[in-house]
Amino acid sequence: MEFFRSHVLVCGGTGCTSSGSPEIIKKFESEIAEKGLDKEVKVVRTGCFGLCEAGPIVIIYPEGAFYSHVSPNDVAEIVEEHLLKGRIVQRLLHKEEDVAEVATTLDEIEFYKKQERVALRNCGVIDPEQIDEYIAFDGYKALGTCLTEMTPEQVIGVVKASGLRGRGGAGFPTALKWQFAMNAKDAQKYVVCNADEGDPGAFMDRSILEGDPHSVVEAMAIAGYAIGANMGYVYVRAEYPIAVKRLQIAIDQAREYGLLGKSIFDTAFSFDIEIRLGAGAFVCGEETALLESIEGRRGEPRPKPPFPANKGLFGKPTIINNVETFANIPVIFLKGADWFTSMGTEKSKGTKVFALGGKINNTGLVEIPMGTTLREVIYEIGGGIPDGKKFKAAQTGGPSGGCIPTEHLDLPIDYETLTGIGSMMGSGGLIVMDEDNCMVDVAKFFLDFTVDESCGKCPPCRIGTKRMLEILQRITDGKGQRGDIEKLVELGESIKAGALCGLGKSAPQPVLSTIRYFRDEYEAHINEKRCPAGHCQALLAYEIITDKCIGCGMCKRVCPAEAISGEKKQPHHIDPDKCIKCGACIEKCKFSAIKR
Repeated sequence: MEFFRSHVLVCGGTGCTSSGSPEIIKKFESEIAEKGLDKEVKVVRTGCFGLCEAGPIVIIYPEGAFYSHVSPNDVAEIVEEHLLKGRIVQRLLHKEEDVAEVATTLDEIEFYKKQERVALRNCGVIDPEQIDEYIAFDGYKALGTCLTEMTPEQVIGVVKASGLRGRGGAGFPTALKWQFAMNAKDAQKYVVCNADEGDPGAFMDRSILEGDPHSVVEAMAIAGYAIGANMGYVYVRAEYPIAVKRLQIAIDQAREYGLLGKSIFDTAFSFDIEIRLGAGAFVCGEETALLESIEGRRGEPRPKPPFPANKGLFGKPTIINNVETFANIPVIFLKGADWFTSMGTEKSKGTKVFALGGKINNTGLVEIPMGTTLREVIYEIGGGIPDGKKFKAAQTGGPSGGCIPTEHLDLPIDYETLTGIGSMMGSGGLIVMDEDNCMVDVAKFFLDFTVDESCGKCPPCRIGTKRMLEILQRITDGKGQRGDIEKLVELGESIKAGALCGLGKSAPQPVLSTIRYFRDEYEAHINEKRCPAGHCQALLAYEIITDKCIGCGMCKRVCPAEAISGEKKQPHHIDPDKCIKCGACIEKCKFSAIKR
């Protein structure tokens, strides 16, 4: 076994990879070799550290120095100063807004202080392509304990005692789903991992598969033992090439070590896993549509009942959990159900991973104890809204969720609370919006996504969402009519009641929640032909404020429609009939003389 005095951990997640981390890794390796340090210093490609805004990220241990926005040009200096001379490169340490002192290590950074990394415990810590590193962090110990010391009933009992609920959307109790499948009388059963993460802005499952694929492999084997299954499938979208590659490496390594296949841990239990690639259809995130796709058919939801636990993949009893749910399983057995229940709220135990994006300073991946407030996530972990703008709303649950307004900033984030205010947990997308966002346009954006992704099997979703989108388009085009809001509510409630699957039933939520909390914006669009946020192009009107205009002519020169007239050093005028509302004049005016 080799021992190194220093480890250079470089983020190898999709975000940092796209920003050049592979080149940084190669540069570190060549510089370290050139300095003769290759026997003392090891470079490790890890998964996502979470703070994507600061990428590419490099952390050097044992000091724990957290370097952000690292470029290949910085590597030589880090090797020379830090690794050779032992002096931390201060200028590259992560800097936070409104914090006087520079944070030296990860634990000192505000972004991480209120997080509790459970599902993400190994992401950014180990090399995901090395099974020995996973084993060094007690990997596969939980599987060994389950197979050699526990009965399937006891395994399910521990999961039940933990209170773990599905992290993919509705929050169904995980143990109850496993119990149904265990009780099903059939010799052949299946375990399926849903890695078809389709919500706009969501990347939780992808990051876990990229940073800690063995945790999912181990958890699926535990689930297989619990319900009596000998085969598992991971359904993952083909747009996740890094995740797919590392997952396949993990499966191959587990087979090589005898942790998948026949007689695992010298017991009578056998279990194997295969990957199935999806083409990116949003509806395949719905469990029965996912099963249809694995079986080689078009991904369309099945009527329920029967439920998959009784009649699922290939007509056999099947449990389906998402990546994050599985990632929690091994650590529950390692640390105990009581440890897991010590986090969270009465009905929502443990933690939840969110992909934090939109109008927020610290975009990235966060994992918080259930019950943390939205205000804490946005202002303490997320670092607040850029440019001093005001918070307006947060969208949780993606196209299936709702918009949460300022009045609910201090409510705890858990399944029941979010449902009660017209949103949902969903898989974990959390999009922050500020005062410049038009809530009617936001609703239209998510509904447009749903209309495009609807499988078309049931009329409420296929036709109803299309009619709702047409009304929203009319409203944002300045052609809204009295009664449109009532029509949207009526259509939304009808779709919720009549759609075949959960995705269809939740499709109206972005519209209904924005009407509930931002009805005044809808009314302004319809009755006043005005967009309060100044976003909807058709409702904009540009006007020059005469007492501020000095007649410099800059706006006139950049106007592509020649809609601005006026003499030099005299106030100018915009012809509303010629104006194409492109905004070029506002961008060029240095005197704030143009309003919209």
